[in-house]
Amino acid sequence: MEQILSQLVEQIVATSLAEWLAVVLAIAYVLLAARQSAWCWLAALTSTAIYTWLFWQVALPFQSALNLFYMVMAVYGYWQWHHKPGEDKSVQSRSLSWHVLAVFSLTAVAVGLGKLAATQFNSEYLWLDAAINVFSVATTFMVAHKILQNWIYWFVINTAAVFLYWQSGLILSACLFLGYVGFSVYGYNQWKQEWSEKSLTNS
Repeated sequence: MEQILSQLVEQIVATSLAEWLAVVLAIAYVLLAARQSAWCWLAALTSTAIYTWLFWQVALPFQSALNLFYMVMAVYGYWQWHHKPGEDKSVQSRSLSWHVLAVFSLTAVAVGLGKLAATQFNSEYLWLDAAINVFSVATTFMVAHKILQNWIYWFVINTAAVFLYWQSGLILSACLFLGYVGFSVYGYNQWKQEWSEKSLTNS
């Protein structure tokens, strides 16, 4: 335990200004998203731009590509929340069967992507990197469309990311995603409250 704490302190001290900025903005994104504030997408755009570069430096190509995708989704999410006409912008929910199908489909895609990438990259955590990538892409669309259960997906994704980033030497980012695990619970409770109120109103 002392060795882990010592490693954590050393990594935090050695953390670059860029990673610190990315972490602060990433925290701002989650808190603002939980409150359904449009400013969350600006924080996301800036944070993910920084992370795109950071992950490329530590040979996590899927994570780098994922954050490049997040930059595009930040623009899409803002548009979806505030400018797309004729669509219900309140919190939505999907059935259990919908999510079972989604999980099986995304897992199949992750396995295929991992096999493909294994021919080009030699990384111990390539399969985990691929799975986090695929599920994160799908879950980001759920956020943009305000699907309540996105927070449950993020809970699992963020837990896996903690392990991946810690093993890759991105200790501060691992701590960030450990915080995200808690934020996922907070975000779910915030959105569930609105969805429950909406359901009572429509019943």
